[in-house]
Amino acid sequence: MPKVAMYNTAGQQTGEIELKDSIFGVEVNEAVLHQAVVLQLANQRLGTHKTKTRAEVRGGGRKPWKQKGTGRARSGSIRSPLWVGGGTVFGPQPRSYKKTLPRKVRRLALKSALSSKVENGNLIVLEGLQMAAPKTKEMATVLKNLNFADTKTLIVAGEEDANVVKSTDNIPGVKTVTTTGLNVYDILHYTKLVLLKDVVGTVEEVWA
Repeated sequence: MPKVAMYNTAGQQTGEIELKDSIFGVEVNEAVLHQAVVLQLANQRLGTHKTKTRAEVRGGGRKPWKQKGTGRARSGSIRSPLWVGGGTVFGPQPRSYKKTLPRKVRRLALKSALSSKVENGNLIVLEGLQMAAPKTKEMATVLKNLNFADTKTLIVAGEEDANVVKSTDNIPGVKTVTTTGLNVYDILHYTKLVLLKDVVGTVEEVWA
């Protein structure tokens, strides 16, 4: 079973914690990670882009000049795609970019992402982080103690740790998610991954 270091808020290592092989020790599957990231980014797209076709551009109802005898090219509308101000041919239209992946593939992707952090030594466990109120300054101090002040860091907190989530909102390069919001893109996007000790069991139970 993989072991990772456990720290307190003062930045002192207090021991090690064993993590489940089935979650944090699987073989990293890069192909599945790629599919999961593409899916997540695609599903964030609104797909509301729109250009007007010649049928939707205002004007152009009258033939600009007669068909023959002028010496000019034949033309039926000033809103032809060939004209400035005309419609757009094959322009983007509203569409859905939604993608899907089998449930087992999605779970494997998350396990691969977590395992990659363990493999690269970029995952630590924080012994405890109780905050009575949202305090950005206190959170910044904790990150400085962990030597993560200038490092992109993802913190995974429990559902009840709302103050912890709010305390990182104004710190550049730091994001806090709850166990239900844990996702492949964030894990890979941030350099360091910090799990609160209380959520380790929850993550292992949910994704086992």
